[in-house]
Amino acid sequence: MDADLVGRKKHRFPNLVCMKLSGYHKDKGDKVTLLTDYSSLDSFDKVYIAKVFTDTFVPPDLPSNTVIGGTGFFYDRAEPLPYDIEHHFPDYHLYDDWVEDRLLKGDRAKNFAFYRDASIGYLTRGCFRHCSFCVNKNYGRISRSSELSEFLDKDRKKIVLLDDNFFGHPDWRKMLQELRDTGKPFQFRQGLDERLLDDEKCEILFSSKYDGEFIFAFDNIKDAAIIENKIKLARKHTLSVMRFYVLCGFDWDEKWDSAFWRQDLMDLFARIEILMRYRCLPYIMRFNRYQESPYREAYIAIARWCNQPGMFKKLSLREFAEKNGERSGCFKAVRNLEMNIPEARHYINLKFPEK
Repeated sequence: MDADLVGRKKHRFPNLVCMKLSGYHKDKGDKVTLLTDYSSLDSFDKVYIAKVFTDTFVPPDLPSNTVIGGTGFFYDRAEPLPYDIEHHFPDYHLYDDWVEDRLLKGDRAKNFAFYRDASIGYLTRGCFRHCSFCVNKNYGRISRSSELSEFLDKDRKKIVLLDDNFFGHPDWRKMLQELRDTGKPFQFRQGLDERLLDDEKCEILFSSKYDGEFIFAFDNIKDAAIIENKIKLARKHTLSVMRFYVLCGFDWDEKWDSAFWRQDLMDLFARIEILMRYRCLPYIMRFNRYQESPYREAYIAIARWCNQPGMFKKLSLREFAEKNGERSGCFKAVRNLEMNIPEARHYINLKFPEK
């Protein structure tokens, strides 16, 4: 069972652990079923439940034949899979019946591209950054996770990598060339570390047959100078869309006091302005404690504005709020923000630059 599929409104990406478990057990001759509700768990010999998101609901009274796992349950303390399962070829057909059912009910085919078209896996694992908010904070280095052949399905059109910090591995050239040699479009779903870019990495990466947007991260305003310099470097090699995950609502000093919330919003705006300057797109990632902020609604409004590229490219935050109407929560949040943090007015009026 992919608990995120059952417990969340939207599900756009298959659970790799579930697919590896399915492939492993099918090779042993076992019959495997993808469960989509909790009604009959005790009728199976064994039930695996995996989830990625910590806030996905799972009933507390699970039967004794159930095994749970994944970052959604244990976050940075999740146990690794046994070697034979970790390195087993994924069962890319596990979700077939569910996808077919969704299509028959009218869902759009493009929503299931990762289930139907993508080979999914890790070439490397780990990160050396030790960011305190991150699930990978306990890693000390970046290590090789698997060979491309362990998850590459030659009949699938694309490759999706889940690596944590690919360019931090010394063999990045060799692995990147292996990806290029397949002739298939590929993408790093978790993003890449912008701070590690140099001319060589840019030349090879941006000349590759890449699938979709190039994704990076801009989590800390303290990295502003290096991030801006690396964007300038990247822009010498590509005019393609670059999207940045932008973390907010996280206090690196773990105080979360009134002064923090005010400064965090200003730091968020400053990062958005830098990204705008180079025609990069922010994707706002709200740490869950943003809900404690007196500016909670402002965080929501900013995320709604930035995370819809069509709106972000055309409208300032003020215009976006006005488009929502004076009675909307978005309009009220922006007005409240402007009244309580007057220096935010500059950012509220910012607009994406013309070409």
